[in-house]
Amino acid sequence: MQTIARIGAVFDALGVALIVAAALLALLQSMLAWRRLGGEAAYTTARRTLGRGLLLGLEVLIAADLLRTVAVDLTLQGISALGLLVVVRTILSFSVEIEIEGALPWRLRSLTGGEARH
Repeated sequence: MQTIARIGAVFDALGVALIVAAALLALLQSMLAWRRLGGEAAYTTARRTLGRGLLLGLEVLIAADLLRTVAVDLTLQGISALGLLVVVRTILSFSVEIEIEGALPWRLRSLTGGEARH
């Protein structure tokens, strides 16, 4: 059980590192976009890059919570806390996805002519 708790801690650190790396990458890419294309392109680039990094980081953090709860804290209280965390992080992920794409995920195909944007 300690091994799985440690793996969960590694996933936590990885999730945080991904978010920090995304923030740094967003800053770098937005500065390059500013120089080439101006302020609006820099803003759009920063939002998309940071948003995608946040989504990835949140997914990894959810995986860490799942590992810890299933392997270490398999009690009704632990499962309830996990459920609440997953709901909150899912809502966060959903709202970030809408911010990045500018539309509800199931509406993207109709707005982009049949293909989802990436």
